[in-house]
Amino acid sequence: MTEGEDNLSALAPRRRTRAVIVGGVPIGGRAPVSVQTMTKTDTADTEATLTQIRAAAAAGADIVRVAIPNAQVLDSFERITTNSPLPVVADIHFDYRLAVAAAERGAAKLRINPGNIGDERRLAAVIASAQVAGIPVRLGVNAGSLEKDILQKYGHPTAEALAESAVRSLEHVERLDFSDIVVSIKASDVSTTLAANRLFAQETDVPLHIGITEAGFGPGGIVRSAVGLGLLLAEGLGDTLRVSLTDEPVQEVRVGRSILLELGLLSGPRLVSCPTCGRCKVDLRPIAEEVEQALQEIDAPIVVAVMGCEVNGPGEAKEADIGLACGGDYAVIFRHGELLKRVKMAEATSALLAEIRAME
Repeated sequence: MTEGEDNLSALAPRRRTRAVIVGGVPIGGRAPVSVQTMTKTDTADTEATLTQIRAAAAAGADIVRVAIPNAQVLDSFERITTNSPLPVVADIHFDYRLAVAAAERGAAKLRINPGNIGDERRLAAVIASAQVAGIPVRLGVNAGSLEKDILQKYGHPTAEALAESAVRSLEHVERLDFSDIVVSIKASDVSTTLAANRLFAQETDVPLHIGITEAGFGPGGIVRSAVGLGLLLAEGLGDTLRVSLTDEPVQEVRVGRSILLELGLLSGPRLVSCPTCGRCKVDLRPIAEEVEQALQEIDAPIVVAVMGCEVNGPGEAKEADIGLACGGDYAVIFRHGELLKRVKMAEATSALLAEIRAME
């Protein structure tokens, strides 16, 4: 199908940005929007952290970030960078010396917070370490940790305050003759994040890492992230993203990829299923869940429909590449709205999945 291509025409042109390379993954330029996540384990636990990273990679993550809270985790961090299937970003707060050490231990990128990394002398040491290692730096501006003078100027973390912090930090780094920079500007509410990123994007061609920080968990966190990231991406802003959920990294990756998929910025399978009504004679949810789970193993850009009745299923989902319309004892499998076969309800899911795999 060409649905993704059709959707692209409804989006603003992508903002032109310089290209930055993170362990072989391009951010910015003409590169696709990459998906990031962050491990939730104790970094000192090498195997637990690598297990999360491998699961995130299998779910489709492009880059992973790992916290370095103290020097005691640096040996483990080095083992993680050596064995990770994904480029590993070192997440640093407060202690600039940890960033310097992480660059020496195999970090593919350094993430520092301008609001707490320290004065320009300490920033210069971080940048020098990145230059030696040949890796980029992300300047991560967060509403919760703005510089004191900026916070005093604006009174609270406004969009203008966040954008000013990002511009100032960028200027400091560029004075050090360093240009391999990514910037993120995040707040926990959508409107502030949107406005701050819009303001900053007018000032520079630096790639943007986008996200809603501390988005929450469950439907609320997913919706908040989808609305914020979706609006930015629709405006052509954002070169890489992370969905920040109180959940496993795999879930963050799946939500991030789904956002890109729905905007036509990522190619892959998509499931549509009806909300059901009084015509539905089967429990549709477990069927839809099983199909969705199976689609995670498929890369083909197909649309699969799971519908609750034979009457409206093919008609309402006629644009799907293939679909299932469930009756009481029987179901029909259809392709582009046309009947393909009729099967017993007990065999419907397996029959649909067999047809999907035959299309790969």
